[in-house]
Amino acid sequence: MTKHILPLVCLFISMTIFTEAQNFSSTDITINRYIDGTLLVPESVENPQLVIMIAGSGPTDRNGNQSFMRNDMLKKLAEKLSENGVATFRYDKRVVKQLKTGTFDNNIRFDDFVTDAKSVVTYFKSSYASITIAGHSQGSLVGLLAAEAGANSFISLAGAGNSIDQIILEQITKTAPFFTEDTKRVLEILKNGETTTEFPPALASIFSLDIQPFMSNWMQYNPQKLIERLEIPVLIINGTKDLQVSTAEAQLLKAHKKDAELVIIENMNHLLFEISGGDLENTKSYNEMNHPVMPKVISVILNFIKKDKSTIEK
Repeated sequence: MTKHILPLVCLFISMTIFTEAQNFSSTDITINRYIDGTLLVPESVENPQLVIMIAGSGPTDRNGNQSFMRNDMLKKLAEKLSENGVATFRYDKRVVKQLKTGTFDNNIRFDDFVTDAKSVVTYFKSSYASITIAGHSQGSLVGLLAAEAGANSFISLAGAGNSIDQIILEQITKTAPFFTEDTKRVLEILKNGETTTEFPPALASIFSLDIQPFMSNWMQYNPQKLIERLEIPVLIINGTKDLQVSTAEAQLLKAHKKDAELVIIENMNHLLFEISGGDLENTKSYNEMNHPVMPKVISVILNFIKKDKSTIEK
């Protein structure tokens, strides 16, 4: 009998501790037929500020996960912010809902992600003291475009400073220089809004015919020009262990938004996790649940949001 009671007691204690740490309510919300998400609201804060999180590339859900990549990065970030008095909303990209219902739309464009983000901002605009958009990776570019819907401030989390065609060209030149000329040729075709079947088979994962229209739409936007247009407070965060977006990209964004706050975090990777080892540990972390978001990320974001609130109140 005793050996059965002890595990139950331990479970009760762990549940009690977990519940006490979560000083916020959680509500699932449907914004429209494309977007479902989770709103966390701190229980002890009247009229809190809201952070809207926009996920990175691929079929990424509201928690920051994909089918074969689970790390809960966005969920961890949202919960930490809400534990510290800030409301958060994170949502599934529209492709996630389509994959779940088996109604995938091959005609999705980058602009659709921007439309979705603007819809979220509009939905919450009149309900919170201020709205901050926090875009991660590809979501940073989406957020730059969506900010015009009424955001009070903007945070770029591991966001690129170059347009996607420049990033692709740089990566190909660095890793497979013998494909550089082919890459330039195809990118030029896509930039002109056209498609092509003339590309090396080795580049099919980048230039397959079915994703060319999406890529063509995506590469029309230059983060440098977009961030120059923002007239709201901007925070740029990147890490020295980011395998996907270098700190040079963050520096580029800063160069085009002089009054932005730039924070480079030592040993932080693309997922906002601390990596003490090399690339193997870094890569493995993409599919591990045990990594917390680095505390410095939380403190930097909270300080930025509080400064934003004081500016609004004045």
